[in-house]
Amino acid sequence: MRNALTIAGKELRSYFVSPIGYVVLTGFLLLGGWFFFNLLSRFNFLLGIYAAMRDPQLQAQLNLNDAVVAPLLHNLSVVLVILVPMITMRAFAEERRSGTYELLMTAPLAIWQIVAGKFLAVLAFLLIMIGLTGVYPAVLFVYGNPELGIVAAGYLGLVLLAVSFATVGLLTSSLTENQIIAAVSCLVTLLLLYIISWPADTAGGALGEFLRYLSITEHFGEMVKGVIDTRDLVYFFSVIALALFLTQRSVESVRWR
Repeated sequence: MRNALTIAGKELRSYFVSPIGYVVLTGFLLLGGWFFFNLLSRFNFLLGIYAAMRDPQLQAQLNLNDAVVAPLLHNLSVVLVILVPMITMRAFAEERRSGTYELLMTAPLAIWQIVAGKFLAVLAFLLIMIGLTGVYPAVLFVYGNPELGIVAAGYLGLVLLAVSFATVGLLTSSLTENQIIAAVSCLVTLLLLYIISWPADTAGGALGEFLRYLSITEHFGEMVKGVIDTRDLVYFFSVIALALFLTQRSVESVRWR
């Protein structure tokens, strides 16, 4: 495990040696802040209208979780679809392009240690990135009363979503030496996982249910609502485990060529 942590530390430092880490963090926080500001402004606007109407039932329907937190998390998930391929595209592809891949393969390291090290580095970077957005719900807790359980479940869903995206990115990066191809392949795959449930209503029946189960947004949406179901957790962990397994097999195939 020490070798995996050594690789993870090296990879994590590389994100901050190059500009890409700072650009991704800055872009993610700027977009998150813009979404948060607009959603909060809209919430205050609707609150003023409902207060003027003097209808307690309408005011009771308006809450921070549904009007601000849930849309914010859904918007951040869309941003992750775009940014995660940029974060993961160089994980293995850069090693191949620069010629250090052969050195890594001939080092006294197990394949799982190499994959685990790369994965832990991306995981740490994503946790930093998502953790910095915690300032937005913190503002709501200071000046409002969102439900802690729903916010926590939503952020857990966002972390699992991001980690699932990252493992797909590691897989596509392990298949090519071209970073652009790795990024585009990851983006297309993530978009497919994001929109695969769109024809579910017209398909109906077992096929519709199958498409909904494959859709990552269906499971993420339930957690944003505050529902932590074992079915959703099994889905996310299955995606992560399958992508990491395929990544290991992809990297291992290079050693035996």
